[in-house]
Amino acid sequence: MKFKSIRANTVSYLAESKRGRSVRPVYLETVALIERLYRHFLDVVKEELDRLGVDDINSVQCLILYNIGDDELTVGELTQRGCYMGTNVTYNMKKMIEAGYVTQQRSPRDRRSVRVRLSDDGMDLCRRLAEVFDRHSVRLAREMTEQELTEVNARLHCLEDFWSDVGSHTAAPVRRSRTAA
Repeated sequence: MKFKSIRANTVSYLAESKRGRSVRPVYLETVALIERLYRHFLDVVKEELDRLGVDDINSVQCLILYNIGDDELTVGELTQRGCYMGTNVTYNMKKMIEAGYVTQQRSPRDRRSVRVRLSDDGMDLCRRLAEVFDRHSVRLAREMTEQELTEVNARLHCLEDFWSDVGSHTAAPVRRSRTAA
């Protein structure tokens, strides 16, 4: 009986392995596409900033600013909220404070904690960026329906969940072969 169970598990593993190999090129293409899309989106935001005459903030900083919105957050909360690939949120926050887009205040309860919020200039730029995203949404609606975009988001959320699951397992399960004792 044990032999049949081992054989069934082996056949199942081999079938999964074959499916995995066939999915691999598409998976890697998806990863590359996500990275290209993010970089392209940052380029689009930069072009919009140039069009608006804003030259004292970069596209990543602008997205951080947009994610702060009306809220008052710590840098840690902000980092959890957004995806700032390859950036140092603390460095970018310092630059936005220097440029006058963000203000900071120490928490009265925990002096180690600093809370940030948008200044009036930051709120104005955030409003202008929201208008840009509204224009983008109108143009995108000519190419994709809300349902199609919702389906794309659902697939991306599945991939996010997959990576969260894979990332939480530091080592692959060990497959042991049975040898005669």
